[in-house]
Amino acid sequence: MIGKKIAPYLNPPDVLLLDGDLGAGKTTFTKGLAKGLGIKRPILSPTYVIIREYKEGRVPLYHMDAYRLDDGSGEDMGLEEYFNGDGINVVEWSKYIADELPPHNLRIVFRRDDSKGDNYRTLYFEPHGKHFENVIKKALK
Repeated sequence: MIGKKIAPYLNPPDVLLLDGDLGAGKTTFTKGLAKGLGIKRPILSPTYVIIREYKEGRVPLYHMDAYRLDDGSGEDMGLEEYFNGDGINVVEWSKYIADELPPHNLRIVFRRDDSKGDNYRTLYFEPHGKHFENVIKKALK
C-alpha cells in the first residue's frame, strides 16, 4: 500500500491532493495512509460530510472531499485552519477548491486501467515543494 509507505515521511500540516475518477482508489489510498499513521478506526469516505477527522494516530488525519464544494463554498469552510493546523490533510477532488489550496502540496492523480484488470491503477505523483520531492524519493525507493 503506497499510502502506508508515504505516511512515515509526512508531518503537519502536509497537504495531499488526491484526484481521479470515481472508484479510482482515492479513499483506499487514504486507508493505507491512516494505517501508516497508526489510526485503527475504519476510514470512511467523506463524500457526504465533507471532512472526517481521525485524531488517534501519530498525528491527526483530516480527510476531505471537495466534490460537493464545486460552487466555490470552500472558502466558507475554514479550510485554511486545517491547512495550517496540527494534522495531515488529504483532499479528494481538489480541483473544486483550487483557490484555497496551499502552494506546497503533493498531488497524486489516480488512473484506472481496466484493460489490465479491475484493480489496476496507475498513480502519478506531482510534488510541489522540496519537502514533497523528498517524501516521494524516500517512500518509493
